[in-house]
Amino acid sequence: MDVNKISIRNPLDNNMKAILRRIRISPKKANLIAGMVRGKKVTEALNLLKFTPKKGARILYKVVHSAAANAKNNFKQDIDDLVITKILVTKGPTLKRSLPVSRGRTHPILKRSSHITVEVGVAEKEKGAVKKEKQAAQKEPVSIKTPSEEKPKKDTAKKVKKASREPKVKKKTDK
Repeated sequence: MDVNKISIRNPLDNNMKAILRRIRISPKKANLIAGMVRGKKVTEALNLLKFTPKKGARILYKVVHSAAANAKNNFKQDIDDLVITKILVTKGPTLKRSLPVSRGRTHPILKRSSHITVEVGVAEKEKGAVKKEKQAAQKEPVSIKTPSEEKPKKDTAKKVKKASREPKVKKKTDK
């Protein structure tokens, strides 16, 4: 894999991404590995890809690592805060070869390639959700119920009909 194949988009965009074009792996195989790391933290994804014994994992590791390095160098982001927001595996050009077989015919061989785009972003901390939980806790007073005040729950799960266990036998009637 050439280093010059990996590129970033316009730094004025707020998208921290890396793009790998025309890599010789089937998009189906690359997308299988990409599905494992979609939405994960970058450090977690890199560790997962490092120990996955597939060709696509090695390729995707380099692209994710490049996207994280772009975010660190160009956007001054901390790698521990980054999350993979999007991984896109698209079809690249296909090399068409043929295999000669009997009677002067040939069977086609399609050598597929892929374009892989990895976009990372900063993990959003759910500050709004934490504030809402604190406000709800302040508004509602906490009441502790004693066991005598609680209503007993009916245990319907334990009721099993004995008739359902025994097979039903139809009696023959003489006419």
